[in-house]
Order: sequence, then structure tokens, then C-alpha cells
Amino acid sequence: MTAAATSRPLRRRRVALGLIGDVAVGALAALGQAPWGLWPVTVIALAVILWRIGRAANGRAGFWRAGAAGTGYFALAMSWIVEPFLVEPEIYGWMAPFALILMAAGGGVFWALPGWIAGRFAPGWQARALAFGAALVLSDWLRGWIFTGLPWAQLGHVWIDTPVAQSAAYIGAIGLSAITVVAAALPLTFWRGSPFRPRGAYTGGILSILLIAALWAAGLSRLDRPVVQRDITLRLVQPNADQALKWDPEWAQIFWQRLLEESAAPTSGSPPDAVIWPETAVSFLLNQADEALPILSEAAGATVLMGIQRAEGPRYYNSLVEVAPGGTVAQIYDKFHLVPFGEYVPWGNVLARFGIGAFAAQQGFGYSPGPGPMVMTPDGLPPMQALICYEAIFPQHLRSVQGAEWLLQVTNDAWFGTISGPYQHLAQARLRAIESGLPLMRAANTGVTAAIDPLGRITAELPLGATGHIDTALPAPLPETLWLRIGNLPVLLAAFAALLAATLRKRFRA
Repeated sequence: MTAAATSRPLRRRRVALGLIGDVAVGALAALGQAPWGLWPVTVIALAVILWRIGRAANGRAGFWRAGAAGTGYFALAMSWIVEPFLVEPEIYGWMAPFALILMAAGGGVFWALPGWIAGRFAPGWQARALAFGAALVLSDWLRGWIFTGLPWAQLGHVWIDTPVAQSAAYIGAIGLSAITVVAAALPLTFWRGSPFRPRGAYTGGILSILLIAALWAAGLSRLDRPVVQRDITLRLVQPNADQALKWDPEWAQIFWQRLLEESAAPTSGSPPDAVIWPETAVSFLLNQADEALPILSEAAGATVLMGIQRAEGPRYYNSLVEVAPGGTVAQIYDKFHLVPFGEYVPWGNVLARFGIGAFAAQQGFGYSPGPGPMVMTPDGLPPMQALICYEAIFPQHLRSVQGAEWLLQVTNDAWFGTISGPYQHLAQARLRAIESGLPLMRAANTGVTAAIDPLGRITAELPLGATGHIDTALPAPLPETLWLRIGNLPVLLAAFAALLAATLRKRFRA
């Protein structure tokens, strides 16, 4: 056997071990996401990933290294994806591992393509690292749009629980992703010599620390600005409706009684101006609620904003309705950004013939989408933008309408388990408040129900698994943020320019 033949298995083993290491480092990078919040680990792990892509000899190596790291990242960050399949494990439990594998691998592709671009087109290891970082920012943005979008676990989300998150008022969530990449890339940018001799990397590390410190200080300064409290009281009700019991007739009656009792509970201050119930708060359709609406209206003693399903001919909708005093329906908002396979099934008419429907839809085989984002004007309240569950993870919806003075998210996070999903969902809702400068009120079936001020701070909350209510004042909005006016374009142009500079570096030198 020749020496070349002998060394081939050794090379394959080294490549395999390297990819396993990439998966592990990618998983470490996810520890900055809620509920862990270890953002320094994310920055350091991302720096290692950038270094690994910089050392990729070609596009193929960059593709596999970045894809492995992305798979590890999304496997941990999106591990809650198994929870919906465990609500009825006897029926859907077998799908849970496949869902996690597909979600992790699909997310890995959004890292693998930037890795391929860097390895294929960028000359030199530092240029490859820069190209990968810039393309990763663009990929983070693209995830929010392609295939209906899923901007969950963006790199910038690791800053949500820190003052650095205040930068989102100017550069949005994707700008926070860019900050994460820059902080990780600075040590490599100042690296001199070979990838194995870190001369100058310490200078870049110090600059990275100074960048974070400066943004931290700027965030603390913004957090010092006053927030005006309006003379408006909202009651957020949490019935703690376990998803496995939600549609059971006996339990549905118990949850109904909880909603009524919490709505009618006495208050030590001013009576609430409106009572808010979570997404799909009741087991019956709006079409069947003629007798129930006066009862809930009397219990609340005020306007009620509630999540409920409704039918219109053969179509079903996931809706938010305003129930005026007396029990009449004043306004209806239908959720328009539906969860694929959760609330509707692509090619649903075909799959319905085989009994395959959406998980979250109680009726039919899935929901129909509403017309789009909407500003509601509940009686006695300022105009507000309605967000049902998953819609709150899409920042672009905030720029689709004008005139809202606060945000309302009704959600059913019982689908997401109790480990990471609900906390990540809450964190993204906080980011929407920072981006828009609007307070956000959040009512959840099982938690976390929270009042969030226009600076993204939680001012009151009910934890997971609790039954109760929050009475909270509605803050006034802050002046329109820069991000709300101009959106993501400056950050995207900067990332694209960095990508061009890295990939065309050799040509520019010539």
C-alpha cells in the first residue's frame, strides 16, 4: 500500500473530527440565546467558526465546515421544536427527532452557503473569514423572508437582555447580528501572519471589548430616558391552559371559569379599561359564542380583547376580536402570517385527503390567512397593532402599518414547552418594542404573560405555569425610532459592501 493510500483514511478521519468539532462550537454559539444569555460564549465561539472558515481551502470545505457549525447552532437554539409533537406523543411523538434534525440541517444550510461563498471567492484566510461574516449577516436577514420566513435565533438576539439591545432602535435586529459578527471578527482582522500565529489578535480582541463597552454605555444612556405612563389600565389574563388538555370538554370548562374569575377579580386601583385574553383563549368558535360573549363582557366589566377561532363559510381563522361592553363584536383581526405545518399545511387540499392537518388548528385542516397587518382602535384605548403569536417575530410587520401607539401580542406558548421556546419568543417580543419605540402588552395561555415598556423592559409578568392576571398601566410611545423610519437597508448595504470587498480583494490589489 502506498503512502498516499495510507494517508487518505487519516485525512478523512481528521476531516470528520473537524466537522464534529464544528458542530460542537456551533452549539456553544447558541448559548447566547434565551434562556441562557451567555453572549460572551457566542462571540468567542463565532470567532472560532470564522477562523475555521478562514482556513477552508476551497468552497467545498467552507460549505461543510459552516454547515456543520450552523447545524450545531440550530440544533440547540431550536431544540424546542420537538415540543409540539409531544403534546399528543402517541400520534406525533415519532416525528419529533425528525423535526429537530430537519430544522437543524435546514438552518445549517443558511450558514453553509455563506461558507461556500467565502471559500470559493475570497482570497486569503482573513478575507474568507470576513466574507463569511458579511454573508452570514445577509443570511440572517434572508431567513426572515424566504419560505415565508423564520427569523428565530438570529445572532443578534443574544443581546436582547443587555443594554446593547437598545441599538436595535437605530439598526434593528439585523444590525444586532452585524454587531455580533464584527465583535467576533475584530481579533481576526488584526491578526498578522499565518492563521496559527496570533500576532495582533490581542489588539483586535481589545477593540472588540471596547466596541461592546461603547454600545453598552450608549444603551444604558438610552435606558435612562423617561417613559410616560398613561392613565389607562390593562388587565392581562393567563388561564394556564395546558395544551394537552385545552380542547378536552371538561378542562375547557375549567379554563373558561378561570378566564371569567381572573377577569372579574377585584383591583386595588382603578378598574381596568380593557381586559385581554390570550390566543385561542376558548374552545368554541366565535360563531358559537352568542351566549358566551355577554357573560364574559359582564365578568370583565370593560372592553375585552380576546383570541378566538372563527369560521367563515368553509374557511377557519385564528382571530383577535374586540368584544364591546354588552357582548357585541366591534372589531376582528385575522392572523395573516401563519406557521407552516403548525397552522396551515402547504398543499393542504391534497394532504387533507389523507387526514393530514395543521397542529394548532382545532377546526378543519388549517387556518386561512387574514388580509394583512392591521391597526385596531378599541373603544377608549389608543390605536394598537395586533400580533398573534408567531407574527411578533417578524420586524417587517411593524413597518407595514402606521398610526399604532402600542403593540398587543396574544399567544399560545403552551406549544413550545417550558425550557427555551417561550423565553426566546418573549425575548423577540421585547426586541419589537425596542425597534419600534412602542410598548407591548403580551397575554399568553400558559406564560410568559408580560407588560413591556417601549424600551423593551419587562415591567410586570406572570411566569410559566401560573394562573392569574396582571393589572398594568399602558405607557406612552417614544418618538418614532430611526429603524422604524429607514428599516434595515443601511445595515444590508454595509454587509454587502463588506462581502464585495472581501471577495474582490485580489482584483482590487491588482
